[in-house]
Amino acid sequence: MDIILIPLLAVLSAAIGIYKWIVILSVIMSWLVNFNIINNSNNFVVGLMQFLYRVTEPVLARIRRFIPIMGGFDLSPVVLILILWFVQEVIGRLMLRLLVSSV
Repeated sequence: MDIILIPLLAVLSAAIGIYKWIVILSVIMSWLVNFNIINNSNNFVVGLMQFLYRVTEPVLARIRRFIPIMGGFDLSPVVLILILWFVQEVIGRLMLRLLVSSV
């Protein structure tokens, strides 16, 4: 059982890490577009923003139901990153426990 579970948890942890970076990139891109640093008429920028929006918005919208935008600041990406960090830590500790118990 550990032969399958430990690599599966490792892949899940890596996917969570990649998703955290996607959320961070989404926030940075939205700032750059809002401050007119990046030209949003560029096809690459539009495509990247659409991809980031489609990947992050379903999760962020659920968090916004509980934590509304306060004073013009959207705290949902921070909450999402904290949740992802917590889940990644739990997976890491579970993998460690499985590795120790299998020895």
